[in-house]
Amino acid sequence: MRENSALEAPGRCPMPHTIKPIDSDKPDFGGEVSGIDLTHHLTEDEITAIHAGMDRFGVLVFRNQRLEDEQQIEFSRQLGPLEQATGDIMAEKDRRLSMDLNDISNVDKHGELLPRDDRRRLFGLGNRLWHSDSSFKEVPAMYSLLSARRIPPTGGNTEYADMRAAYDALDEATKREVRDLICAHSQVFSRAILGFDDFTEAERVKWAPVRQRLVRQHPNTGRLSLYLSSHAGMIEGWLVPEARAFLRDLTEHATQRQFVYAHVWQPWDLVVWDNRVTMHRARRYDPGEVRDMRRTTLTNEVSSLSQAPA
Repeated sequence: MRENSALEAPGRCPMPHTIKPIDSDKPDFGGEVSGIDLTHHLTEDEITAIHAGMDRFGVLVFRNQRLEDEQQIEFSRQLGPLEQATGDIMAEKDRRLSMDLNDISNVDKHGELLPRDDRRRLFGLGNRLWHSDSSFKEVPAMYSLLSARRIPPTGGNTEYADMRAAYDALDEATKREVRDLICAHSQVFSRAILGFDDFTEAERVKWAPVRQRLVRQHPNTGRLSLYLSSHAGMIEGWLVPEARAFLRDLTEHATQRQFVYAHVWQPWDLVVWDNRVTMHRARRYDPGEVRDMRRTTLTNEVSSLSQAPA
């Protein structure tokens, strides 16, 4: 543990903090935070400010946060309960991180690059599709907190789409059509888009489709947003081809440039996003370069079915 660990600074004097829009053309989507050191235990004011910033911006960027794994876990737990990293296909013997951390990387437990045909790497390519983290779980994710430990020299950016603005921009007829629809989400659906079907029977059972709303209401702000993901493969009561065509149309609408913030990673960035109001995707990079990211994830605690529009 580094000397200024999250557990060793109860008496520190917090700095003034600010959150400013990253893009003046998107004043309420994507904020950059200054004056909060995530390697220390947060004050109540700092926790309140982060939650308020998330309610407004959906995505928050913290620069130069040199977190070790335990510090990232400790910081994340101050914001809410964690979900476990059960969404990958990594065998227990191959894990290099605790179950509190999602290993978003292209290296094995020895730090060596995964071969291009490695099953874990091919499964991980699904992160390049627009998605919402853990929408394939009955209780999906709330915040995701991604720390950049080592990044490639070019590429590997992450794009975020504002699903609140995308919902607001729908015409009234489409808003009425989508309002009460229920979708089925599964990682089997999303990986099939890329032609990946190398699942064991146990994995197919583990990722059996779960029900999620297509429109959900944020519990704090009351705003409505589309809840889309590459994991969504069916709409209840619809024929599959029609449902998938409609979901693709909605995704194309929601990921227009005016709704998207593209984050260019710097070493030790930590980015937090609210999966209830965003989708995201990783961008391509040289597979011969290391990209080592660690993600903690807060559970939403309730199903999206409990967040129906009022």
